Parts: sequence; C-alpha cells; structure tokens
Amino acid sequence: MMGMVFISFPSCNGTFDGIYDEPAKENEVQYGFKNVDLSKNTGTVYVDASSYTRWIYLNFHDRTIDSLEIKSGDAEPANWDVALHRYDSRVLDGGAMETEFTELNAFVKSGKLPEGEFTADVMSRITTDMSGMMDGNIETIESPVNEVLAKWLDVDTSTMPPIYTLSNKVYLVKLKDGTIVALKLKDFRNEKFDKGFLTIDYVYPVQF
Repeated sequence: MMGMVFISFPSCNGTFDGIYDEPAKENEVQYGFKNVDLSKNTGTVYVDASSYTRWIYLNFHDRTIDSLEIKSGDAEPANWDVALHRYDSRVLDGGAMETEFTELNAFVKSGKLPEGEFTADVMSRITTDMSGMMDGNIETIESPVNEVLAKWLDVDTSTMPPIYTLSNKVYLVKLKDGTIVALKLKDFRNEKFDKGFLTIDYVYPVQF
C-alpha cells in the first residue's frame, strides 16, 4: 500500500470523464492510441500526464487508457500494462530495459532482442503537489516506480528552471504475460509547449 505524507486531498472519480473521447478542436491533438498500423504493430500514444495527482494507465493489449486519482483510495484498473505519472512510470508485474537504439525501425530491423536484463519496479517517492515549492513544501507519496523506463526523460532540477533532456533511446518493456512492447518518448510537451503531455511511439507486440 502507498504511504502518504503531508496533507490529503479530496478524491474524485477514477477515470477521466470522456477526456479521450471529446471531439478535438482545430489543430488540437486528441489523446489516446492513434496512428495504429496493425500490419506493422505500430502506433502512437498521446497522453495527458500533466496532473501530479493522477496515474494514467496504458493497456497495449486493448489500446485503451484509464486513470486514477492517487489519493482516492479506489482500486486500480484491473487490466493495464504501463502506468505514467508526470515523468514517473510503472510496469505491471514486468520490467524495462534501455537499448542503444534511437529509432524503433532500427530496432525492428535488427531482428532480435538486445542482450540485457529487464528491471522491475522499486519503491520510491513521487511528487503529488508542487504548489508549496517556493516555501520548501512539496508533497510526496510512496509508490512503485520503474527507474529504467524513467530514464527516457532526464529532469535536472539543480538549476531553475529545470533542464529537460530526452534520451531519444528505445526502451523495451516486458509485460505481465511475457509479451514485449518497444517504446520511444518523442516529446513531453503539447503544441503550446505545456509540459507533462507525452507523445510515445510504440511497437506492440514485438515479434521477430
């Protein structure tokens, strides 16, 4: 169970009410699984992970997205593969591996999985409220995180504003059923350059 520090917030419904189904405005990206090519097992996921108070759950098997208010006390979705919170990530009963590939096509053309180990989640702390940052008050909560998958974006907070650097590498995630998804984080901002909006290209399932 997750342990909380600082104050609690009121809970809300565990899902975004229709946020992934609302019609997009002109020049506005619709969030969810897009550009799916079943013949190549490829696609792109656009995720609004801007909230510090929610986990976003990706299901690559069904190409669906769910979410949960962290402090709601509600049960997590029954079926999910990778969860995202801002730039934190989790893998359900699996693990992640960083590769030396910088393009998904190059990885697929290699025809084999690279050598290496899949690293499981570990317990750490994630930030749930930054509003008191200027006073030195940042709320955090204990949670499993996958430190390998988190390497796809380095956030250097030693300077202000922080420096964000994409690794541009392909990451492999072994899912609960043993299948593998290849992921590349392409961007962490939306068209307005607001942070926390992730564009992720993927190959699923990886088959050689």
